[in-house]
Amino acid sequence: YRSIAKSHKQCCTSLLPYRNRSKHKTICFPRKKPNPTQHLSAALPGREVHVSGSAELSARPDRARVSLRLSSRKEAAEAARSSVSRRLQYIAHTARLHGIPEENMTVTEDFSREENTYQMEAEVCIIFNDFGKMQNVCNLLIEKLGTSVTINPPNFYHTPEAIDTLRRQVCVTAVGNTRRKAQEVCQLFGQALGKPLLIKEEETKEWGGHIDSHLSLSADSQTLQERIQNATAYASCRVFAAFEIKGKENRRSKLP
Repeated sequence: YRSIAKSHKQCCTSLLPYRNRSKHKTICFPRKKPNPTQHLSAALPGREVHVSGSAELSARPDRARVSLRLSSRKEAAEAARSSVSRRLQYIAHTARLHGIPEENMTVTEDFSREENTYQMEAEVCIIFNDFGKMQNVCNLLIEKLGTSVTINPPNFYHTPEAIDTLRRQVCVTAVGNTRRKAQEVCQLFGQALGKPLLIKEEETKEWGGHIDSHLSLSADSQTLQERIQNATAYASCRVFAAFEIKGKENRRSKLP
């Protein structure tokens, strides 16, 4: 086979062996002209923008634990047990009516004898993920059981899943803020932001909040909203990122 070039604008290729060159046909492929704007859409080597950004988010507690105490002192052991048992049944019935699953309720009982009397004590712990429902249940139990039940102030806390979600959200938000900052810097100089070259989480901080832990007794005088605010968790994150810088595309090149 044989190839020849007629000019710098065309590339001609012979399709038949050299011995049949008198009858062969030649097909010419025009050489493509280079696009003068093609290099503008690609990032030039060494053209980068380095920026840092941060974010701070908060998360209210997603769980509340309420402790209820019952007690009865009688001369007869069965009477003491029966008195507490009836109230425990009513508490469990009320919780079920409000959609509280059984696994969110724990009951601890203690029976003792002091001199000629028997004392029965019980503690019920209920975990709520709906604080409005929690208030409705507590108000109803106080109304129906009165002073025969003692309801301690709720303990608000975060589940580990809620804390993990807060950590992810604050990191993603910090990265988004960093990208927007880099984009604004590029626009300031008439450039376009390219793909990220490096994203590094430099610092994270967490404070406040409670993870399944009890508050001190000194907090008993706090209001419900104060307890929720004091149990709110905070997290901050600072990231560093490097992006490519692309040349701004010439709009006139797109005109017909």
